[in-house]
Amino acid sequence: MSERTLSEIWIYPIKSFGGIRLKQARVLPKGLEHDRRWMLIDEAGRFITQREHPAMALFQLTMQGNQLTITSRRTSAQLSIPLSAPTGQAYPCVVWDDAITALEPSARWSSWFSNQLGFTCRLVFFPEENVRAVDPKYVANNEQVSLADGYPYLLIGQSSLDDLNSRLKTPVEMQRFRPNFVVAGGVPYEEDTWKEFEIGTLRFKGIKRCARCVLTTVNPATAEKGPEPLFTLSRYRKEGNKIFFGQNVIALRDNQFVREGDEITLL
Repeated sequence: MSERTLSEIWIYPIKSFGGIRLKQARVLPKGLEHDRRWMLIDEAGRFITQREHPAMALFQLTMQGNQLTITSRRTSAQLSIPLSAPTGQAYPCVVWDDAITALEPSARWSSWFSNQLGFTCRLVFFPEENVRAVDPKYVANNEQVSLADGYPYLLIGQSSLDDLNSRLKTPVEMQRFRPNFVVAGGVPYEEDTWKEFEIGTLRFKGIKRCARCVLTTVNPATAEKGPEPLFTLSRYRKEGNKIFFGQNVIALRDNQFVREGDEITLL
């Protein structure tokens, strides 16, 4: 059996915006540090994603120190904000079926996004102490989640993507699927069956396979939508009305770092 290693680590500081690849990241109960702690909401407080607004793909995010810089690849406009914002105006928000409270630290930052996207929105921050529970059907110990769709971590095997790409006319990049952890080694789709495992010295648990949506059909380089890769995945990864790719994961130990190259051990 081939050795498995952690080949890539990704965070997505603003929900549904581009990712940032890291050499190492701190594992926290709600997800990797700085992962999906920000999001845009509409005037009703509902979360905004590339599903309805694919132009959100055209923002590039970079981190330096405690600063997050957002650059519009369409207009070249830039905005820098702190990675963590402890204060601001509190707003009730909705992420899928979850009602939460988030903070708007700056009306000026919200206006910048409204101007860039062409519709009114607010940029809000989700403090670490604010509550959002993982679906109780899939928890080990009352786990919490940040602003990710439902679970703190998403893991995908590189061999799974390689197998998918062997079936596509035009290969797609891993970023279509927005994982936190990419695994080298192993066989395609074996992560579907993972229960408890270690990345380095930290223990994780596979919770449920990840059902995929139309966001995977948005080209992260151009913001254009197409039928792939969902069309091909639906031919061999569909069960009922859901198409699966990747595994949702929770951390059983946290507040330590994972690093690129860490060995992965199935328990």
